[in-house]
Amino acid sequence: MTFARKAMLLAACMTLPFATPALARRPVAPGPVPAADAPRLVVAISIDQFSADLFAQYRSHVTGGFARLLNGAVFPAGYQSHAATETCPGHSTILTGMRPAHTGIIANNWFDQSVARAAKSVYCAEDETKTAGPGDYVASVGHLMVPTLGERIKAVWPTSRNVAVSGKDRAALMMGGHRIDEVYWWKGKGFVTQEGATPGRVALEQNAAVATVLSAGAPGFDLPADCAVHDRAITAGTVTVGTGRFALAAGDATAFRASPRLDRAVIELATRVVDADRLGRGPTPDVLAISLSATDYIGHGTGTQGAEMCIQVHQLDAVLGDFFAALDARGIDYAVVLTADHGGFDMPERLREQALPQAARADAALLPKAVGERVGAKLGLDPKGLLLAEGPSGDVWVRSDLTPEQKSAVVAAARADLLAQPQVAAVFTHAELAETPMPTGSPETWSLIQRARASFYAPRSGDYVVLLKRGVMAMPVPGPGYVATHGSPWDYDRRVPILFWRKGMTGFEQPSPVETVDIAPTLAAWIGLKLPEGTFDGRCLDLDAGPGTTCGAAQ
Repeated sequence: MTFARKAMLLAACMTLPFATPALARRPVAPGPVPAADAPRLVVAISIDQFSADLFAQYRSHVTGGFARLLNGAVFPAGYQSHAATETCPGHSTILTGMRPAHTGIIANNWFDQSVARAAKSVYCAEDETKTAGPGDYVASVGHLMVPTLGERIKAVWPTSRNVAVSGKDRAALMMGGHRIDEVYWWKGKGFVTQEGATPGRVALEQNAAVATVLSAGAPGFDLPADCAVHDRAITAGTVTVGTGRFALAAGDATAFRASPRLDRAVIELATRVVDADRLGRGPTPDVLAISLSATDYIGHGTGTQGAEMCIQVHQLDAVLGDFFAALDARGIDYAVVLTADHGGFDMPERLREQALPQAARADAALLPKAVGERVGAKLGLDPKGLLLAEGPSGDVWVRSDLTPEQKSAVVAAARADLLAQPQVAAVFTHAELAETPMPTGSPETWSLIQRARASFYAPRSGDYVVLLKRGVMAMPVPGPGYVATHGSPWDYDRRVPILFWRKGMTGFEQPSPVETVDIAPTLAAWIGLKLPEGTFDGRCLDLDAGPGTTCGAAQ
């Protein structure tokens, strides 16, 4: 499918006010009908920073929601196959079936020097043409260039509902899309919705419940027996982590967010929406997208191998089990897919203690300011703002006031400078990436330039992209709340589990690599949504889950 065709489809797909007690549904118009046994509710769950490594580490200890999903179709080697393994690009793939090169979501942030404001960094889920309060922005899905599955379903069956709930705005918006009936995300001390819309009764009720917890505070969580081995203090810079229990001081909304309590609040809100909107009880399939963000906040704040992450995975297992039990109790015929937007890497200080000497923090000499100073001195150019970037890796933009010749010289000099640094694996220019064909075949065999190509969209991508060597974390200095990160092209950040479940399906495990872009075409087949060949970058995975669920149903 051409880009122009995709843009036309998106334009054709361009929130409804919340109503209680139940939203009225229009009669189904004559036309295509869902598969005879299509589930009436598709639940798509993303766990932010839930790597395939974490899944493998804890799968033998789960007894709740994860245990249920292990009885379905298990793909332990799923891939967010692109290089820009961040929250926004990853979420943009899950329900669009398209890689970031086609969704247009190349990173969490990129630089656009043409925007009419002093700050040229653009957030993936903002409307940069609108202003908000100091330090704030207007959240928007406008940068997403392709429809989501929920939008495609609504285009065929207007009675279907498309709803998203998350701990982050970018996750909810990238999974929900432009044509969304209801969307909520956590902000500050409660859940909010899109600009200009009023949060519904369910959000107000959930915010009141959260306020009660915040007002009183809460004790820490008990340490599960299998977590004892991880209960060990480790220091990174000025921060010591590894033994936390998530005790909550009264009024500490930041600590609430970086704890299992955030995920439970998101699930409780999702359950309220299921009831209020009567999701899964209409004539056509509904989509409920849920992104659980606490694993990411905890991974950044304490790493992936401390007592904190062990507690978090157990709490996730419990809250997912409660959610599925709630859907069961309501008699809803639902199907679930669970995956992640990216993986994660533990803090280098702990990894080195575990005999991984190659684990390291990026040298400050790789920061764009430092590189720009060296390049500016070499070429006789003002180094101020010469190179624009978020950090030592990823896309880099050259200052726009230079002549084409100066710009080319800066790219060449920066590339040579970076490739001489021992922590740099590769530097690819904009032209090189533009000339590289979109990768195909198994994502585990893709070269570094192919991984970078899957994240490349020419109008937004940088003048060059920097990829650090395996084990080098793009965070030179750790600090409170931020000791580890992700975003690399390596498999610890790319590999995520993909799990499908529906009551009565025959379970199996397939170890061969698949991609998150395979999720949307698979769900489309599951509900009998027929779409033209080439609609997705991904392929349908035959789950063999009964009539109407084979991949042929999507063609």
